[in-house]
Amino acid sequence: MAASLHVVCPHCDSANRLPKERLPDAPRCGHCHEPLFTGAPTALSTERFRRHLAASGLPIVVDFWASWCGPCQAMAPQFAQAARELEPYVRAAKIDADAESVLAGEYGIRSIPTLAVFRDGREVARRSGALAAAEIVRWVRAQAA
Repeated sequence: MAASLHVVCPHCDSANRLPKERLPDAPRCGHCHEPLFTGAPTALSTERFRRHLAASGLPIVVDFWASWCGPCQAMAPQFAQAARELEPYVRAAKIDADAESVLAGEYGIRSIPTLAVFRDGREVARRSGALAAAEIVRWVRAQAA
């Protein structure tokens, strides 16, 4: 039997079990039938983040950002490009550190933008400051392996 993992739907947050070799085949959610991969970062609230973190078999890279932050705004298109390159093997997510200040506090987010990589429900790496898409991809792949 092929190895499988759970992929959390970016639309309805349902966990879907998929064989690893099916990840690049444009899979759809078994619950809402939307694509499991959109080629764009998923905006997460605290509740949704906890669901993705608990149920996802994929590494998750989170961009903690704020709307008033110039470097965050400059990095947003770079992060979106990186998300397209990282999928379907890494889920890219964005968390508004102002709107989700309790969550940002729990993770000790002191400067933004901050990227954090989570694997198996735990933070495994963190990096602050704006980065170009190629740097994001390189860094995330090194951390998510």
